[in-house]
Amino acid sequence: MGDALVMQGRGLVKRFGHVTALDGTDFDLRAGEILAVIGDNGAGKSSLIKVLSGALIPDAGALSLDGERVYFRTPMDARRAGIETVYQDLAVAPAMTIAENLYLGREVRRPGVLGSVFRVLDKARMREEAERHMRALQIGIRTMTQAVETLSGGQRQGVAVARSVAFARHVVIMDEPTAALGVKEGTMVLDLIRRVRERGLSVVLISHNMPHVFEVADRIHVARLGRRAAVLNPRAISMSDTVAVMTGALSPELLPTEVLA
Repeated sequence: MGDALVMQGRGLVKRFGHVTALDGTDFDLRAGEILAVIGDNGAGKSSLIKVLSGALIPDAGALSLDGERVYFRTPMDARRAGIETVYQDLAVAPAMTIAENLYLGREVRRPGVLGSVFRVLDKARMREEAERHMRALQIGIRTMTQAVETLSGGQRQGVAVARSVAFARHVVIMDEPTAALGVKEGTMVLDLIRRVRERGLSVVLISHNMPHVFEVADRIHVARLGRRAAVLNPRAISMSDTVAVMTGALSPELLPTEVLA
């Protein structure tokens, strides 16, 4: 993990009528890191993530990827730039197979006339590729022809993560990936997040679960009142002090320099 910035936001503003969701916030994501984004309700973290993933267009500010200014008008723009998002509701199709879910909207067609003219799908290749992605992330599912609705919550999360990793080139954004999971499945997903980083991708993790944040995050971006209150080093600050910064009970100016990341 280096200090090179993969993604950067400067002075990002987003208003909804009289409500200012982002009030000139900054954002820095380093190469090969897991950056947790935390904040109370109304802190602006959801709006920030939507700007990063192309779901919202900021009213002001600049976004850059690998040092180049980018303009995302839609989530598809962000995906074309190599940014994939795993949403809290997973957006998987329960009745479809694992392989079909991995390639949903990006189906591979058969080579030659069958694919170009008759638009026949290359199901065998999609199954093989899906199996390779699931195996690389060590997600223990035996067959790619299994319907997603037959999987456990943790396994469904695994399918959604594998889909994002299959197509991401820069960044994977994960919105509350361990919410509604039991202890065992939550631990499985945390291991999965680490393996995503090991594949050279940067991860943005949005989470309310502070023990999970402290277990996997390299740095913690604290959102407060539409701005970035601080970026903290989880190895140098307690969980209670982190929550105090998040709620405004502790000013970041009072923190020792080794705590700020």
